[in-house]
Amino acid sequence: MVAKVADDTKIVKVVTSDPKKHQDFSEEMHGRITGLAFAICYPILAAIGVPVNVAAIVILSQGKCGLSKCISCYLVAMAVSDLLVTIMGVILNRINGLFFPFSFLYITPLCRLRSTLLFAARDSSVWLTVAFTFDRYVAICCQKLKKKYCTTKCATAVILTVCVLFCLKNIPWYFAYTPSYIVDGVPWYCNLIPNYYTSRVWKAFDLIDTMLSSFVAFGMILLLNALTGRYILVANRIRWRLRGRGSKESHDDPEWENRRKSIILLFAISGSFILLWMTYLIVFLYVQIANHYSISGPNDPLYIAQEVAFLLQLLSCCTNTCIYTVTQRKFREELKNGAKYSLKLIVKLFTL
Repeated sequence: MVAKVADDTKIVKVVTSDPKKHQDFSEEMHGRITGLAFAICYPILAAIGVPVNVAAIVILSQGKCGLSKCISCYLVAMAVSDLLVTIMGVILNRINGLFFPFSFLYITPLCRLRSTLLFAARDSSVWLTVAFTFDRYVAICCQKLKKKYCTTKCATAVILTVCVLFCLKNIPWYFAYTPSYIVDGVPWYCNLIPNYYTSRVWKAFDLIDTMLSSFVAFGMILLLNALTGRYILVANRIRWRLRGRGSKESHDDPEWENRRKSIILLFAISGSFILLWMTYLIVFLYVQIANHYSISGPNDPLYIAQEVAFLLQLLSCCTNTCIYTVTQRKFREELKNGAKYSLKLIVKLFTL
């Protein structure tokens, strides 16, 4: 009997010959994972991911970090999508599956809805990172287009377009699942429909989903960063030659300092995305090249690798605020002020 993992990762299938074992094991596979390491990591991830993304949204929305309004729009949108991924993927899926595997959230309609919303939030998070990378590429490398494209109005339009398109694109996931079993007339859990593996339409949809959410986005970020990096290196060489390479004046170049801060933020965000998604891509390529589509259970090395890959994907939704803190002095100051203000409020509440 064959059932694909009805979860957020869609790399391999679960295979067992015993229908009873399949039913029991399937029960665990709907967002539920086992292992002490995962039971520790996911609550920590939620405890960090929710507050840091909320803090990023509040601080960046105020526009006091010295960033342009265009950049702030993208960063706020990325923080919102990352927050949604943390809530949907970490809390309502992974933690809920670990500690509350028989909650009402596993009723089939809710299970379908959770998966659909998670895929939409994940895709939005990924492609907002691509959009931000492209915006910075235009700002640095395309001076003529910069004035028209790198504006708050254009950034807002791009953000709305990305979110709407990927919400629409993921609607089919709601109809891709069928109940695992029915108890007293209530459908429970989600298994992919039988013809998912045979229908050309579903195969094409799955291929497009995988390519868009990983390989195309991954490739575009690499390409844009490479083009941006090349442009910066060439421009700086020319500038240093004109100003006198090695002179004190060249080291105190304010334009170079502003450009340096911009590219550090860009490369840190996109580089973090690339590193944390790398494991998923490696596992996916191994499965495709080795033609190894089956796992025997939660102790299978391939299953563990797949879960680690998904953990790192979710971790990528918590890293951007850390990047802002490390690279942006004004963001650090606003974060400290917010922490001090919150601490004062807590002290007042307990001293009343």
